[in-house]
Amino acid sequence: MLKAGIVLFMIALVASLGSGFYYLMKDQGDKTKRRLFHSLGVRLSLAIGLAALIVFGVSTGQLGHRNPWDPGPMGQADVNQGP
Repeated sequence: MLKAGIVLFMIALVASLGSGFYYLMKDQGDKTKRRLFHSLGVRLSLAIGLAALIVFGVSTGQLGHRNPWDPGPMGQADVNQGP
């Protein structure tokens, strides 16, 4: 569920980036239209939400790394034995 939320945030960020590009090309320096800045605000909010979701996932243990070269945390018995 958490990974699906991260994917949705990423898709929303790309969509916001596309809308910002569209408004940049459409408005062409019109000082009265603020749509580009609103799109930037939405993209910034989405990025903060995505970062918060990732931090939440890592802190709760739902997100982690499973690298084949990482044996994981060393137990107390492993530390005492040495190399």
